Amino acid sequence: MAEAIIDSGSGQHSLKRVIGRRVLLLFVVGDILGAGIYALVGKVAGYVGGALWLPFLVAFVLAALTATAYAELVGKYPQAAGAALYVNKAFNIPFVTFIVAFAVLMSGITSASAAARAFGGRYLAEFVTLPVIVGAFIFLGLVTLVNFIGISESVKVNVVLTVIEAFGLLVIIAIGVYALLSGQGEPARALEFHPANGAFLGVLGGTALAFYALLGFEDSVNLAEESKDPQRDFPRALFGGLIVAAVIYVAVAFTATMLVDTKTLTSSTGPLLEVVKVAGFAFPPKLFALIALLAVGNTALINMLMASRLVYGMAREGIVPKVFAAVHPTRSTPWVSIVFTVGIAAVLVATGDVGNLADTTVLLLLCVFTMVNVAVLILRRDRVEHDHFRAPSWMPVLGALVCLVLALPITGRGGDVYLRAGVLIAIGVILWFVNRLFLSEGEHSS
Repeated sequence: MAEAIIDSGSGQHSLKRVIGRRVLLLFVVGDILGAGIYALVGKVAGYVGGALWLPFLVAFVLAALTATAYAELVGKYPQAAGAALYVNKAFNIPFVTFIVAFAVLMSGITSASAAARAFGGRYLAEFVTLPVIVGAFIFLGLVTLVNFIGISESVKVNVVLTVIEAFGLLVIIAIGVYALLSGQGEPARALEFHPANGAFLGVLGGTALAFYALLGFEDSVNLAEESKDPQRDFPRALFGGLIVAAVIYVAVAFTATMLVDTKTLTSSTGPLLEVVKVAGFAFPPKLFALIALLAVGNTALINMLMASRLVYGMAREGIVPKVFAAVHPTRSTPWVSIVFTVGIAAVLVATGDVGNLADTTVLLLLCVFTMVNVAVLILRRDRVEHDHFRAPSWMPVLGALVCLVLALPITGRGGDVYLRAGVLIAIGVILWFVNRLFLSEGEHSS
C-alpha cells in the first residue's frame, strides 16, 4: 500500500490481470464472511431483542452506500492501495494520507484481536476448557508463528476457506429451514423488538455493531490491478458479494433468534454453536465448532499478515522509521513489523472483549469510509478517458453522513472504544513525527 501512495501518479501496472468476475465475486464474499457473523449475532441481539436480523439488514443498506464510492473509484483508478490512494489523489496532503492508511492498518489489528477473543471462547471450549484470554493468547501466538515463518496466500486458498466459512453458515440456514418445516422453534420471536435504549438508538447501536460483519468488501479493491476488466467486473462483484453476504446473514440471524432465546444468544461467545445444539437434526457440534474456529482464525491471520506487511511497506518508503523494514535473515519475513503489530494486538486482547474490539474496528473504518465518500465527490473534477461506474451523487453524500452518524456516541458505543481508537491513531502520529525528526536530522548532517 505504501508504494501505491508514493507512486500512484505513474499509472504503471506490474501485476498480471488474471482474475475474472466469478473469482472476484467469490473473493468479495470470502472477505466479508468470517468472524463477524460467527461471533457477534448474540451481541447484536442485546441491542434489539429477537429482531436481530434487522440491524444486519440496515447495515447492508448503509454499507451499500459506501460501496458505490469504492465501485466508482476502483473503476476510475484501477490500482491497488484502496482508501489511501483515493484520499491521496483527492487531498494531496501526505499526513492525511498516512493517517487514513494507518487507520486501515489499526482496524486490521483490532479486527484480529476481536477474532482472537472469539477464538478463545465458546467454540474452543468444545475441545478444551481454557480461560478466554488464555485461548486468545495461544491463538495469537500461533498466528504470529505462521506470520513469522512466512505464508504464501493465493486465490485458491481463499476459495477453500470461503467454502468452509460459507458451509458453516449454510448449515445454520438448513437448520432453520428444517425447523420451520417441522414446526420447531419460535418464528414469532424474530419479530419481537425490545430495544435497550429506544427504537431508534437500539437499531442504530445494533447496526453499528452489525456493520463489523459486513466489513471486508473494501479490501477487494486491492485486486483491482489483477482483475481482467475492473471497470465492468468490480462493481458487479462488489454489489453481488454484498447481496449474497446480506442474504446469508439475515437468514442466519433469523434462524438463531427463532431457535435460541435472546438471553442465551446475548451471553454466549459462540452463539451459532447454541443453534446447532438445539437443532432438530443431528450435526456434530465439534465439527461446527471446528468450522467456526477456521472462519474466525482466517479473519485474524489475514488481518495480521496485512498489518505487518503494511508497516513494512511504509518503512521501506520512509513513511515510518526504517527499523520496521528489517527482514529476518533466514525466514525473509518483516520480523520487526510482526513484533510491533502483535504487541499491539496482545495489549488489545488483554484489555478488550469481542464486542468492543469489533466496535473499535468499525469506528476506525467508519472514519476511513467518510473520507472515501468525500474523496469520490472531490475527484469528480478529475476526468479519465475510459468508461467506469459512476455513483449517483446522493449516494456518497448520504454515505458520508451515515458513516459520521454511526461513528457518534449516540450509537451507545462506550467511551473506552473512542479512547482505544484515539490511542491507536496517536501511535501513528508519534511514528510520523519521529520519522520526520530523523529524516530532518539526516538532511542536516549531510
